[in-house]
Amino acid sequence: MKRIAVLDRCTEMGSAGEPLYLDVCAALADSGRSCLVTGGRYGLSSKDTTPSQIRDVFDNLRRPEPMKRFSIGITDDVTMLSLPAGEELDTEKGNILMSCKFWGLGSDGTVGANRNTVEIINAATPLYAQAYFEYDAKKSYGLTRSHLRIGKSPVRASHGVHKADIVACHCQNYVNMYDMAGELKEGGSFLLNCAWQESELEEHLPPTLKKNLAEKKARLFLIDATALAHELGLGHHVNTILQAAFFRLSGILSPEEGTRLMEEAVKKTYFSKGEDMVARNTAAIRAGMEHVFEARVPASWVQASGTKAPREGAPSAVTRLLDPINAQQGDSLPVSAFLGYEDGRMDMGLTAWEKRDIAVHVPRWEAGRCAQCNLCSLVCPHAVIRPYLLTGKELAEAPQPFAAAPAKGKEARGLFYTLQVSVRDCTGCGSCVESCPQKGKALSLIPRAEAENTEKAWRYALNLPQKADIFDPFTVKGSQFRRPLLEFSAACAGCGETPYAKLLTQLFGPRAYWANATGCSQAWGAAMPGIPYAVDEKGRGPAWSNSLFENNAEFCLGMLLADRSQREAEKERVLRLIPSLPEGRAREAALCWLDSFDDFDASGPASDILKEELELLPYTEEVTAVLAHADRLSKKCFWMFGGDGWAYDIGFGGLDHVLSTGEDINVLVADTEVYSNTGGQASKATPMGAVAQFSSSGKKSAKKDLGAMFLPYGNIYIAQVSMGASPAHLMAALREASAYPGPSLVIAYAPCTAHGIRAGMAHAQEEMKRATAAGYWPLYRHHPEKSPSFTLDSPPPRLDYGEFLRGEMRYEALERTFPDEARRLGIEAEKKALARYRRYEALARSGENREN
Repeated sequence: MKRIAVLDRCTEMGSAGEPLYLDVCAALADSGRSCLVTGGRYGLSSKDTTPSQIRDVFDNLRRPEPMKRFSIGITDDVTMLSLPAGEELDTEKGNILMSCKFWGLGSDGTVGANRNTVEIINAATPLYAQAYFEYDAKKSYGLTRSHLRIGKSPVRASHGVHKADIVACHCQNYVNMYDMAGELKEGGSFLLNCAWQESELEEHLPPTLKKNLAEKKARLFLIDATALAHELGLGHHVNTILQAAFFRLSGILSPEEGTRLMEEAVKKTYFSKGEDMVARNTAAIRAGMEHVFEARVPASWVQASGTKAPREGAPSAVTRLLDPINAQQGDSLPVSAFLGYEDGRMDMGLTAWEKRDIAVHVPRWEAGRCAQCNLCSLVCPHAVIRPYLLTGKELAEAPQPFAAAPAKGKEARGLFYTLQVSVRDCTGCGSCVESCPQKGKALSLIPRAEAENTEKAWRYALNLPQKADIFDPFTVKGSQFRRPLLEFSAACAGCGETPYAKLLTQLFGPRAYWANATGCSQAWGAAMPGIPYAVDEKGRGPAWSNSLFENNAEFCLGMLLADRSQREAEKERVLRLIPSLPEGRAREAALCWLDSFDDFDASGPASDILKEELELLPYTEEVTAVLAHADRLSKKCFWMFGGDGWAYDIGFGGLDHVLSTGEDINVLVADTEVYSNTGGQASKATPMGAVAQFSSSGKKSAKKDLGAMFLPYGNIYIAQVSMGASPAHLMAALREASAYPGPSLVIAYAPCTAHGIRAGMAHAQEEMKRATAAGYWPLYRHHPEKSPSFTLDSPPPRLDYGEFLRGEMRYEALERTFPDEARRLGIEAEKKALARYRRYEALARSGENREN
């Protein structure tokens, strides 16, 4: 042995080499053997390591002077350490009978269907099947890619499919987003789920797709699985229909055998969700088999040409990073594309450029029926529906169509009101429609194809001068006239967490330090490169950052202490400056700023005025010193945000420590009662009787009462809130929490897809209301500076507790699998809920406000 290549799947910054490389070098040295050792890195950032890349490693070893440090799978044009890439190797000839790639829409069931496909093939045929799955970071309605290989002997490929016999597109809009047919083999088959007729393909398919299909002499199959799924009551779950269509066109099984085996798989997969769901999916199998058909690929398509028009005004981060990554071309980006982002900072508001256009149905506003309450905007998880106030002149200059009505309320007399929807950013969850309090509903869901082109109207309204101070910002109506600084996130359709986070950005965002716990809110809040946190017209927004799961509270405390130190230093600079200021506006501004130093509301305007006045003065050393740190002038607020997995479990010790310090720091816990980001595992917030991962027979212990545990400290503001149950109570709690000069803890109920709400996530806000009505989630506030300090803000339970539980599959599932245990736990949980409410009643009546 004369030459060795050692591959590590890591980068050891500051080290002489990666761990395995150093181990090999040490072993050779200890044994007295001498040979050339090269060290390489592979698979960084989960990049595929392909056979051709391994071939490149051996080619490097054969060189007279091989590279001793190198990377594979990356084009490193900064440190020049990447190996030259040779031709792609095809190692699948002979054994692999069929390679397939499925492009699915997150939560449409594609991944689950392909798991079933692999199980069916492995169990019912002499063939072998393998599957790999890729997901983006979006919680639902993101991109999923399923890589399937079918062979005559066990399949041991360790990389994705890059050349496929069958490519399936399960979302119509993907044809304009991804180069799917580029991965199709000569003579392969392309399955497209779309609402278009064969005669409409010429108009709707992009030139690149048409050219690829024609050049590769591909077969094109169509099916409108989305419409079939809605007819069968499956919502957006097209998986079973398209799985049946795949079996029909692949020829792996006969239609009869495929139908029989899929029906058996459906019974196994959907048994826990009830007989009705099994029947619907059984019907979906037959629909998929019957409705898929082959469309003609005209020879003229080989001449198709055209390119996408460049986007006007797109920042560098969009063209360099966001567009290539979202087009699934991120693996081909060179290292130089990331120059300028080495320290982890990222441009804000990038999701505004994504325009995923994934909704099947979108809301339409009827101005004449609207009460202008703004509740629809409050509950929108993705900030795609927003109210605006306009003057008569602004309305006259608006692009058409532009619906508006005279604004209601004496504060807005003489103005006009409009509600604008960004249909290309909408997920079609329906929360806005279901939350509309009007009997005639001012909002309705219509097919996306019927929606008017509102892009110009949306952009016009977005650039209108803000009139946010006309109404009290701590009301539902007033808060929604403030621009949300969390928009178009990667959260699930109907998400219960994002409306709370969005509201925080509207109330405090321009001057908020935001420590975000690891978990679901990190996934939808920082999914590179789609950053949903944005800035206002002055370039101000929440200073968002994330450390670890277990230290978020300490991380936020560190922010506060650092800012305090920096502001005190700025205060000293202003104090040294004042004697040199002449009598006049600048001196008055400095004195006013000192007076408002600790006042959150007053220090903002005072800081702006001081900065403006100092910029008019000669730039002396003292003036320059103050202006150099002008971002420290205004008082900031500090919020830590996270889920129950952090606050109740992993980060509880840190949270307890930070709240015990008495510092002016705020916490909002979005309580989904499970670990939402990792698949719905049970946490200490999971209630008794709920079925979750690690508690499949129902959780036996009661939910931790987080708020009550902090009551004995006596100096912590505590509130338990629910947006759907009482938005007014939520607003009051946030006003009090931010104004309280000490630690504040706000615990917010946040329904999650893991709950399995039978009415659907469109009814998440209604589910919050039902939870409070059943005594499942009482509302209260504990304000140490008020007397009485504890107020119980929700009435006694009036909805049957069992009826509420049966509305969610996490509880109903236990009734089907362990009915006796479900009954026992349900009765026990109801007793504990009633006892908790009685304790809160006693606290509210007691002047001492101590736990009995």
